Amino acid sequence: MNQPTDNHWPLTEALESRESIRLAKSYGLFVNGQFIRSSGSKKYWTINPANEKRLSRITESTPKDVDRAVRAARNCYEKHWSRMKPSERGKYIYRIARLIQEQSRELAILETLDGGKPIRESRDIDIPLAAAHFFYYAGWADKLKYAFPNRNPRPLGVAAQVIPWNFPLLMAAWKIAPALACGNTVVLKPAETTSLTALKLAEIIQQADLPAGAVNIITGHGPVGQSLIQHPDVDKIAFTGSTHVGKSIQTALATSGKRSTLELGGKAANIIFADAPIDQAVEGVVNGIYFNQGHVCCAGSRLFVEESVYDQVIEKIKDRIDTLRVGEPLDKNTDIGAINSKKQLAIIDQYIELGTAEGAHLYQPDCPLPDSGFWCLPTMFTDVSQSNRISREEIFGPVLAVQTFRTVAEVIKKANNTRYGLSAGVWTNKGSKIFNMTSQLKAGVIWANTYNQFDPASPFGGYKESGFGREGGLHGLAAYLALK
Repeated sequence: MNQPTDNHWPLTEALESRESIRLAKSYGLFVNGQFIRSSGSKKYWTINPANEKRLSRITESTPKDVDRAVRAARNCYEKHWSRMKPSERGKYIYRIARLIQEQSRELAILETLDGGKPIRESRDIDIPLAAAHFFYYAGWADKLKYAFPNRNPRPLGVAAQVIPWNFPLLMAAWKIAPALACGNTVVLKPAETTSLTALKLAEIIQQADLPAGAVNIITGHGPVGQSLIQHPDVDKIAFTGSTHVGKSIQTALATSGKRSTLELGGKAANIIFADAPIDQAVEGVVNGIYFNQGHVCCAGSRLFVEESVYDQVIEKIKDRIDTLRVGEPLDKNTDIGAINSKKQLAIIDQYIELGTAEGAHLYQPDCPLPDSGFWCLPTMFTDVSQSNRISREEIFGPVLAVQTFRTVAEVIKKANNTRYGLSAGVWTNKGSKIFNMTSQLKAGVIWANTYNQFDPASPFGGYKESGFGREGGLHGLAAYLALK
């Protein structure tokens, strides 16, 4: 048997083949059931963050394109989709789910190429969960009166949806599936750096024979999303992204009368008690902040460890970090892929420098990085205080800030001392302690003895500056319905 070198087993490279993908040199906009040219002429390249090579040209939408997409959605809503039997709507949504499953390999490869995440995450988490959301809401399409008895559920109309770059296809599924199940039509804008799987989803929607205009997908940078959200003929806004942009959207919609849900930033607390299953907790910490490059708003970026087991936990985390493989995302052996963009990498690097300047102790493994692309080593800071910016501000990268605590009251106070309230994790073998913690932690989602587990039937969303409204489960349906 080969012996490990530098804490890594000498594994043979196992690259996922790109032969199964069909990637066009250029993509237009998906409006009224067809791919069309923009009224403008601007296009930009989407690149592979692992090597900075160009993948495809993406269209920059104009305000005229946005208006055309909204009008197509309105026409379909009034003439077809809202009038269709709910059971028939469910069949269309179910068909989309099956097509996602059938094309899951291609979608996973595209997600990894465009976003930089390891193929294992795209293949085993993102794509199956996207299909699961469409399956779940297909089943609810003809049961809305049972879900909301005596409340006469009715669709809202046209939904404008803007999604981020961290989970491109999954975020699209989170938003499109419940909107369609409730009888609404959709105009979706994916992130400018990760539009490929949304455009592939448009092809799947064509294959599923949805009525033209039921789902429209427009691409481009921030102003395109702003134009869509502010369009006067949109009835519902669903946005996932930064708290800064979310605040500006809320301000713009304050007097519009439009329904909205905002899923924004987070600075989640992951709490390990002395009586926790330590090895399991360490793996949960690594899963919560490193395997996804920290590219989730619910990443457990603040770790609180009970003082009596602090040294043990830190040593185990260091040992685990040292074994992580950073590199080619298409390699099935890779644990940590590329950072999504040069801009995001610069932000992460700035915070790492800031953490050191603030007096925290930096730990990174001795691991070589590729010569090209955007890369960040898994990073841990100890000796962190509550006032340090790395413990207060969302970094959106593989950076963990560790603090200690002695009592339950102390850790609850520390964990809640944040402007965010999206998620948290608790590790202990005592059920009573779990119930006590979850009743006092100010977070929308709290995991117990696990982390980053998602299910279509479970609602997800936050409090405070992490936004409002829920996606997933019955709550995800309610966000797209007018209820009496």
